[in-house]
Amino acid sequence: MTGKARPSDAVVEQRRREILDHVIEQGEVRIDDLTARFGVSLMTMHRDLDELAARRLLRKLRGKVEAYSTHTMEAAGRCTFHSAEREALAEVAIRQVEPGHTVFVDDSTTLFPLVEQLSAVDGLTVITNSLQAARLLGDGVEVVVAGGRYHPEYDSCSGPDVLALLERTRADVAFVSVSAVAVGRLFHPVRDYAELKKAVLRAANRNVLVLDHAKFGHTATYAHGTVADYDLLITSDATPTEEIEAALNAGTAVEMVEHVEEGQPYDS
Repeated sequence: MTGKARPSDAVVEQRRREILDHVIEQGEVRIDDLTARFGVSLMTMHRDLDELAARRLLRKLRGKVEAYSTHTMEAAGRCTFHSAEREALAEVAIRQVEPGHTVFVDDSTTLFPLVEQLSAVDGLTVITNSLQAARLLGDGVEVVVAGGRYHPEYDSCSGPDVLALLERTRADVAFVSVSAVAVGRLFHPVRDYAELKKAVLRAANRNVLVLDHAKFGHTATYAHGTVADYDLLITSDATPTEEIEAALNAGTAVEMVEHVEEGQPYDS
């Protein structure tokens, strides 16, 4: 007699995403209720919640779990989810970069797969406010770090010093992602970063917005423009139709990649 087959890593990760989405929607949920809802053992649920807590995606308390604030969720990046989609977005975004370009990338975790590809392009100068992005760039890339007020939760800088540097520099192309989008309007939970994203628009010849589908349908405290401010939106075909229409109606070009569930191969 054989035992019950263990679920695949993709199935486990899908369940954890669904658990996280439910906790975010409810704000706070009892662990017993999660166990019943998802039809798993208490031990399995604790294992899932321990993993999500270790990624700083939720807070595990005595007998219950609660969601972090929008600010903290964006800081944590949720970059362990939608990673295949972000890799696909990077494959399209890198086509906007030519040898010798000056490129700006902000501190959004959505852009990290793109940052890793920039090292393969000859003669680039990359301006960034992200310390992590600077670390990801390899030899052969001249890196200009826009230093200012350091935010450890984002591992990046913002504030007047960053804005002053942007006023003195010019990028051929700038890549930005955002915390939240609702019917074409863009939002960030921190005012300094909202101001930074507006300043980037003035510092680049071509502005590209790179967004995974999970960013849509949400808002945050500070609005900082609309999709119409950008020359190109790169997103996935899982993005809501009304958001794509909002971009096209605003005159922004749109390129879409195929949405790939985690654990499934992506064929570029």
